[in-house]
Amino acid sequence: MPLLGLWLIASPMQAERMDDLIQVLQDGDCRNCRLADADLVHADLRDADLRDARLQRANLGEAQLDGADLRGANLSFTSLRGASLRGANLEGSILHGTDLRWADLSGARLSPNALEEAHWQGATGISRDIRSHAALHNAGVEATQAGRWPEAERLFGAAILSSPQEPLSWVARGISRSELAKDDLAAQDFRYASALFKKGGNQKVANQLQTAAEMVQTRRTKTHSKSEGKGWGGQLLGGFTATAQALAPLAMKALIPLGLGF
Repeated sequence: MPLLGLWLIASPMQAERMDDLIQVLQDGDCRNCRLADADLVHADLRDADLRDARLQRANLGEAQLDGADLRGANLSFTSLRGASLRGANLEGSILHGTDLRWADLSGARLSPNALEEAHWQGATGISRDIRSHAALHNAGVEATQAGRWPEAERLFGAAILSSPQEPLSWVARGISRSELAKDDLAAQDFRYASALFKKGGNQKVANQLQTAAEMVQTRRTKTHSKSEGKGWGGQLLGGFTATAQALAPLAMKALIPLGLGF
């Protein structure tokens, strides 16, 4: 069966949107298209005009979108996992919850802070000026949720370099380092975060972090549950000691995406 026929059978789209689907697949020119929920896996849309297209929740996994014009497109919760977006223009597009993992974004144009609400772990070709503090911190949070602690440590470190006065990234990296049994480094991060909170007038949190630094440097209390992880992070989230319980809300805040992320 021809490729186009497969798209039409597989797609549950309403009749009034079929024309848009046919147009984008045949011509690659579909400005303002109504393609929400469309199944466009592996679609060849190189140099397509998709300005202001409604592509929310569409599946464009591993699609070819090199040079595509996606300015102003709604890509909320759209899957672009593994897609090729080399030289594509995504300026002004909505990337809330968008899956860009393992996508190739070499030469792609994005708005400042565009990645803060997107999943972009493993993506290549992202310019450094697009990697805002929140985008890096949120990527680190996702790494912790998957138990990828070395990656989390690296991403939180990059977030710190981007904005060293943000204490939650120091807390998050300290947790990651403790999970990796880097206790001295974890204690340093907690102490630096403590100094930042003290400078900001939050003495209570500053004291909690100082206590956490002292405890982690004398080695964490052993946990008995494998599910709690090997380090201080597992204790903070599990609340196995009085100090950990007191610090748990801060740890939870540090390991939640910033700015209603993903």
